Amino acid sequence: MGEVSTAFRWVGRNDRVVVEAYDDPKVQGVTCYVSRARTGGVKGTVGLAEDRAEASIACRQVAAAVQFVGKLPLQEDVFTERMSVLFKRLHIVRLVDPKRNTLVYLTYSDKLVDGSPQNSVTAVPVSAGNPIPLK
Repeated sequence: MGEVSTAFRWVGRNDRVVVEAYDDPKVQGVTCYVSRARTGGVKGTVGLAEDRAEASIACRQVAAAVQFVGKLPLQEDVFTERMSVLFKRLHIVRLVDPKRNTLVYLTYSDKLVDGSPQNSVTAVPVSAGNPIPLK
C-alpha cells in the first residue's frame, strides 16, 4: 500500500516501514493492515536481508456487512509471508471469540529455531445479528 524511509542507505534501497493490506479470504468485508520494518541496502534489495520481527496490525470492517465463506475454526493461520531467505516468517492468525461475536487477529513472526515474542493484536466485532459460523 505504502512505505516511508527510516534510514538512508548509500547502496540499494533505504530501510523502511511498509504498510500492506490483506483481505481475510474467509471473511468478506474484513481487511487487515500490517506495518513492518523492511531492511534495505544491497542484501535487502536482492532479498537476502533478514527483516526485523516487529509488526503492527489493525483489522477493520470495510464493507457494509461482514459475510462468511463457510464455517470458521476457533483459530486459523490466515496469512504467512517469508521475512528472510530461509527461516523467518510473518504470521497473521484469526481467532474467534464466540462469546463476544468478535474476530481477533494476531500477528507475530517465527524462526526455525527461535521465534519472537513480539506481537500485535486487533479485534473486529461482528454485528449480533450475524453470528460467526463455527466448525
